[in-house]
Amino acid sequence: MGKALIIGAGGVAGVVVHKCCQVPDVFEEICIASRTVSKCDALKEKLDGGRTKIQTAQVDADNVEELVELINRFQPDIVINVALPYQDLTIMDACLATGVDYMDTANYEPLETAKFEYSWQWAYREKFEQAGITALLGSGFDPGVTGVFSAHALKHHFDEIHTIDIVDANAGDHGYPFATNFNPEINIREITANGRYWENGEFIETEPLSVKRVYNLPEIGPKDVYLLYHEELESLALNMTGIKKIRFWMTFSENYLNHLKVLENVGMTSIEPIMFEGKEIAPLQFLKAVLPDPASLGPRTKGKTNIGCIFQGIKDGEEKTYYIYNICDHQECYAEVGSQAISYTTGVPAMIGAMMILTGKWKKPGVHNIEEFDPDPFMDALNQYGLPWQESFNPELID
Repeated sequence: MGKALIIGAGGVAGVVVHKCCQVPDVFEEICIASRTVSKCDALKEKLDGGRTKIQTAQVDADNVEELVELINRFQPDIVINVALPYQDLTIMDACLATGVDYMDTANYEPLETAKFEYSWQWAYREKFEQAGITALLGSGFDPGVTGVFSAHALKHHFDEIHTIDIVDANAGDHGYPFATNFNPEINIREITANGRYWENGEFIETEPLSVKRVYNLPEIGPKDVYLLYHEELESLALNMTGIKKIRFWMTFSENYLNHLKVLENVGMTSIEPIMFEGKEIAPLQFLKAVLPDPASLGPRTKGKTNIGCIFQGIKDGEEKTYYIYNICDHQECYAEVGSQAISYTTGVPAMIGAMMILTGKWKKPGVHNIEEFDPDPFMDALNQYGLPWQESFNPELID
């Protein structure tokens, strides 16, 4: 049916490549491209020989000219961006220049500022409309599946949704004293930023990790959950009409937070460059270099993740609650694709989002967040391709 250019060669990209090769009728050809082409070649070596034709390429995703040259050479029908979020805009520029559809898993953020918002990418709406091409933003799990869950809840279970609590729980154990399950730089920037939640038409800011609850999660049990800001709050507040409150919660162990606090106290989580032996270096980038590579955690990690949304609202004039979630087993993910569940839960929805565009189910010129589309085909695909969802119609509420 089509050709996909996959930019990135980390843990999530590895899952995307595996999953694209499981759907050869849709992904007839793929090209894996990264600054480090040896990583792309390693993925090709694992999966070559099936019906999906695979090639690799070297590209600097910060360089629009290089991206344009690669797109023109490979001629994909869609670009799947699973590189760093700092590179979203250059890749979008290249897609505009070549007239190719675009998809990513996380919103753009500037390298020099830990700021998570969609304004930079939403500014491209008119350009993508005029070019007649589609940009799908945030087709991971959160953001991504959480937006699809919200659209599904509104379509099938509510007349009005008043409250959404997104809960992201990872009960996996990799055995290290301290490590992050995805890119350490992105992960720590996100956690150490101020928290925010949306209520009654405005965002309310909190100190980092200052709001804590205990929530009893299916198959995982009671966990400490902390209020963070996550980018899907911004788009859901815009697209879920009638909404009154949206919050995002993530689990952290006491051990993880103690290590993080020490690293903060000694300045290792700072993104402000310092001079070291005559060179400028950001402490957080150095910390990323010494921490375990998230892609190496797969064979070590045991346990499960549980990510989902708790809704409160009105159906047929009566109050209603609804909880929809996915449980993912780290070891099962590793057995299938050689990755832990954090990469798996991002990579599977990335493949599905690209498939929605390639098959024409979500083909609409402009820049769109995932909850703007019909959730039904995506929900069906989650069950089919490894992320089955479960429901509760009498869930425990966070508060």
